[in-house]
Amino acid sequence: MSKVVRIANGQGFWGDSIDAPVRLVEAGGIDYLTLDYLAEVTLSIMQKQRRKDPQLGYATDFVDLMKRVLPQLKAKGIRVVANAGGVNPEACRAAVLEVARKLGVKGLKIATITGDDVLARLPEFQAQGLKLANMDTGEGLFDAPREILSANVYLQTQAMVEALDTGADIVLTGRCTDPGLTLAPLIHEFKWAADDWNRLAAGTVAGHILECGAQSTGGNFTRWWEVPDLWNVGYPIAECSEDGTFVVTKHAGTGGMVTVDTVSEQLVYEMGDPENYITPDVVAEFTSIHLEQAGPDRVRVFGITGKPRTPFLKVSGAYLRGYKATGQLTLCGPRALDKAQLCADIVWKRLKAAGFEYEHTDAEFLGASTVHAGMAPAPADPAEIVLRLSVKDPDRKKVERFGREIAPLVTAGPAGVTGFAGGRPKAQEIVAYWPALLPRELVTWQVSVESV
Repeated sequence: MSKVVRIANGQGFWGDSIDAPVRLVEAGGIDYLTLDYLAEVTLSIMQKQRRKDPQLGYATDFVDLMKRVLPQLKAKGIRVVANAGGVNPEACRAAVLEVARKLGVKGLKIATITGDDVLARLPEFQAQGLKLANMDTGEGLFDAPREILSANVYLQTQAMVEALDTGADIVLTGRCTDPGLTLAPLIHEFKWAADDWNRLAAGTVAGHILECGAQSTGGNFTRWWEVPDLWNVGYPIAECSEDGTFVVTKHAGTGGMVTVDTVSEQLVYEMGDPENYITPDVVAEFTSIHLEQAGPDRVRVFGITGKPRTPFLKVSGAYLRGYKATGQLTLCGPRALDKAQLCADIVWKRLKAAGFEYEHTDAEFLGASTVHAGMAPAPADPAEIVLRLSVKDPDRKKVERFGREIAPLVTAGPAGVTGFAGGRPKAQEIVAYWPALLPRELVTWQVSVESV
């Protein structure tokens, strides 16, 4: 019988179900557990955490998870590949090793990958004349003064392969591609060549289907009413063969469903150009993907083709773009929408009278077709409206001043104001995204291993 590698993903983002990966480990029958914690803005949050405490800057939820499953992982031989390292993989490893010591888990080997964090190298790149142009606007990163919070390169999957090649039970990385968490074990297990574009593309597609957790097993599904027992949704498993074909499934007895439709909806998530799905490892052609229902909760994926990788790696940057604040009230009773519109008008006029103008203001009337404005008719006379007022501006003091105008509406606005809770709106930093490209030869990575 040909070799099959079973990879499950138990985390689609930092904040996903805390129990899903535990259930995957308990049910067993998998070789690898992948955990995806990083979004573009997440790294900037982690960078700020590390500035306050050098021992932070990683997904602390991962350490909590290890407290629950580490003995089972070791006993069942399930290896973990996770980007929980954030901007401080070594600190994350130290925390997990301490958990292992307390639980009495012996022989645990953890590999970390560094090199993706290029924040400290930005002056070097600037001196070299690199523009690091924003991929959306074309503006150079250094064309104007900016408070840059983070800059991380999407590392080539080979970094994780090298970490797995050390025999590590757990691989902790920072910024890598989401599909790379799945592709790395497949390259490691099947020894796929670095220019085997079709198989690399197939592994990338497998990772893409897994990366958002339950989104491929019935979560966030268009025909949500058809999905059974969504409260107990099973997270996805890819059963992968050496030829690049694989079957998407889930554990028996769990909720959700795996169909051609659920898998297809995840495939088009963040797809971009379907003929050129660009990763650091390969350019996958999504137009070549074939899906077929191979049984209950089993979808076979095959026929995938790929093209050579590009000479660039993507940099995911973040910078401070000013400040924002949001306040919320509920208006009820007859003419609720009129009342909410009056409240908004009162706030803007009071602020202007006090000498405050803002870069941007926004008023939303939830319950009056705000979400589907222009696409769905608004109710004629809604009995209740949630009013949400927001401002943004480079000046923090101006944003803080806005926060003082919401509460007075309770007694100095129209009748029917309720739902004021949570205190005065606070000014929050706006973190803006900066995508750019960097020649791949400028990026190196380091793999280190520690055991307990």
